[in-house]
Amino acid sequence: MPKIYRLLTEDDTSAFCHKVSLALSKGWELHGSPTMAFDSARGVMRCAQAVTKEIDTPYSPDMKLGEQ
Repeated sequence: MPKIYRLLTEDDTSAFCHKVSLALSKGWELHGSPTMAFDSARGVMRCAQAVTKEIDTPYSPDMKLGEQ
């Protein structure tokens, strides 16, 4: 079964948690640990979390991953 990958990113606010929670509710699974980095140009912390999901259809670069 093919597996797809996304890297979710957002400022360190509740919006990041909601983005990850939405992906989990759609069947995505956490892949590795979250990361944080300081965006010095904007003066904010940024978060990232990789997620993966097994799909029934063949992978295509034209897929809109967020809609899977």
